[in-house]
Amino acid sequence: MTAWLMSGSAWLLQAARTLPDTIVTKQVVTDPGLFQKVTTYASGLASIALLILAVALVPAAWNFRKSYGKISDMMDRIYGDVNPIMRHASTIADNVNYITTSVRVDVQKVSQTVASANQRLMASVELAEDRIKELNALLAVVQEEAESAFVSTASTIRGVRTGIHDAFEKEESLDDRYIEGEPGWEKPRPRVRPRDEQLG
Repeated sequence: MTAWLMSGSAWLLQAARTLPDTIVTKQVVTDPGLFQKVTTYASGLASIALLILAVALVPAAWNFRKSYGKISDMMDRIYGDVNPIMRHASTIADNVNYITTSVRVDVQKVSQTVASANQRLMASVELAEDRIKELNALLAVVQEEAESAFVSTASTIRGVRTGIHDAFEKEESLDDRYIEGEPGWEKPRPRVRPRDEQLG
């Protein structure tokens, strides 16, 4: 057993004298190309921009949260104020609808009344036109009758004048030949000259 230990220790000593067999590798860095440099710088700039944006947006988001709370409270107050107004507006709209309906009905009644009055007026105008036509016809008949009466009166007067004129001419031609008391005797009358002679 000692031999075995001796050989083992000799072996260990021999292993300790040799170089370790662990391989150490070093990565060789290659020179990056233009595209890699640009993408590296762009990603760095994007990271910086995102960081700045995040730093700027945090206070803005905080302020927005405060503003949202204020706006929400204000909207609640406005809703509380507007809600009764909306109820009243609904009631007012119903009243306006009722009023417009009643006005529409009244306007229809007035329109029907005007149409009826217009029909009666047209009937009265037609009746008046018929009466005027009848009056015109009556006046034409009266005018004809008056003209006829005037003509007949004028002819009668002319006949009377002619008769009187002839009678006086006969009396002048007899020239006092009648003897009083004889048949056909007349008392002499004053001589009247015809109108034509008086005017002449």
